[in-house]
Amino acid sequence: MSRQLEILTDRAAIIDRALSICLDAYKWAISTEGKFTLAAAGGSTPKPLYEALAKQPLDWEKVHVFWGDERYVPVTDPQSNEGMTRKAWLDLVAIPPENIHPVPTIDPDPKESAGKYEAHLQEFFGLGSGEFPKFSLILLGIGDDGHTASLFPHTEALHVSDRLVTVGQKDSQPRITFTAPLINQARQILFMVDGAAKAKALREIVAETGDSNLYPARLVQGNAIWLVDQKAASEIREG
Repeated sequence: MSRQLEILTDRAAIIDRALSICLDAYKWAISTEGKFTLAAAGGSTPKPLYEALAKQPLDWEKVHVFWGDERYVPVTDPQSNEGMTRKAWLDLVAIPPENIHPVPTIDPDPKESAGKYEAHLQEFFGLGSGEFPKFSLILLGIGDDGHTASLFPHTEALHVSDRLVTVGQKDSQPRITFTAPLINQARQILFMVDGAAKAKALREIVAETGDSNLYPARLVQGNAIWLVDQKAASEIREG
């Protein structure tokens, strides 16, 4: 595991640093692979990052946007991660419609939608059986309960290791989510965490030992940078 923890003053500082990391990942991906593949996150923390990305002079023809998880609602629903990302970013730039890769959320059975998104990833990345894609960048956050993406404590999705996409569960509400093995294959993973409400969960997630069933973000063992504000980091003890 490669974890880089950076403690910053506040959300604004997190966004400034996150933008720099995103642009570095973009430049590397374009120069080496000819395209930049980003998996967006939901929630309030990344929204200012999307607004900042909308102002960047990127080569939008080479940018492909996916989502690491999605609520099982239409894009018009206020809870939709895709809807938020479009309003803050994608609707404001000249990205080709075919470069936007939404999570399907209209099938009667969420498992069918998860299967469709997995098949789409396999086709886009040209994957063989048992292979996982390597996204240029996956954006993540954590919840007060220690979840990330839609990998919630004590749910079946935590134990899925042979799929790219699965069904997560938040109370009685299904979600579509990347699996932990897929996330861990990304060339760069970027966590953005702010607020005192996240302090206990963050402490347990970054601890040397702990329970990933209780704090699922511990499952992310890939090349991750954690950008956290001072309030979220208040319970971390280093050394």
